Amino acid sequence: MGYRQHPTIRTVLDINIDINIDNQRIWQQAKVGLMQEANPRRSLRGFHHRPMKSAAAFHALKHDIMLGDLAPGASLVELELAARFSCSQGTVREALLQLQEEGLVLRQGHRGTQVSDCTTDEAIEMFRVRQQIECNGIARAIARKGRNLVGDLRALIDEMTSAAKADDELQLASLDRDFHRRLFQEANLPALDPILHRCLVHNHRFKISKTGTLRDLTATAERHWPILDAIDKGDIPSASACLQHHIATIVDFGPIVFPDANQ
Repeated sequence: MGYRQHPTIRTVLDINIDINIDNQRIWQQAKVGLMQEANPRRSLRGFHHRPMKSAAAFHALKHDIMLGDLAPGASLVELELAARFSCSQGTVREALLQLQEEGLVLRQGHRGTQVSDCTTDEAIEMFRVRQQIECNGIARAIARKGRNLVGDLRALIDEMTSAAKADDELQLASLDRDFHRRLFQEANLPALDPILHRCLVHNHRFKISKTGTLRDLTATAERHWPILDAIDKGDIPSASACLQHHIATIVDFGPIVFPDANQ
C-alpha cells in the first residue's frame, strides 16, 4: 500500500461502482487497488489516474494472472471482458494496455490479447537485471538519504507484516514492490524505475504462481529488516550485501544463477 494512509483515504471504499463481477473475492481485490490509487502518496505505482472501471478491470485481471488463475496463453476477449465488468470495450482496452505495460499480456493485432508466458529462463534474467539495478542504486540512495526514507520503509515493513498475518500473499507482494521502489526512488534514477517495476512484478508472479512449496509470509516480510537496519546506519557495504543476498534468495535457482549467494 505504499506510504502511511491519510485517515480519510479509506472512504474510497464507500464509492458505489456499478460493476458486476461474479467472484466477490476478485471484486474485493479490485476495490483494494482502487483505494491504493486514490492515495496521492501512492505515486510509486506509476499508474495514470485511470477511470475507476478501467482500474477495477486492471486489478481484477492482474490478480488472476499473478495467482496463475489465468494461465499463460489464455485469450482475453474484449467483448467478453466488457460484459463481465459492465463497461465499454474501450474501458477494457485501456486496462489491457496497462497490463501490457507491465508485461503481463501480449497484444498481437488481429490475433487478440493473450496472457504472457512466465518461464524460468525469463525469471532468471529478470532477477539478474533487478539485482544489478537495485544493488547499484542503493549506494546512491544512502548517500542521498532524505529524512523520510527510513520511516517510509519501516512503515512498509509493518504493513507487510500485517498482510502476512492476514494471509494475503498478493497484498504482501504489492507492498514488497513498494518497499523496493521507495528505496530506489531515493537514488534519483527515474528512467530505470519502470524497468525495475517490471522486474519486480515478474519476480513475484513467478514466485507466487510457479513455486509449489508453502511460503512463510511473515518470514518474507521480516527479511526486509536487515536491509533497513543497514540503511538506517548509513552502512553502504552492509546494505548492498544484504540487498544482494535478499534478491538472490527469493527463489532458489541454485548456485549457477547467483554463485555468491548463501542459499
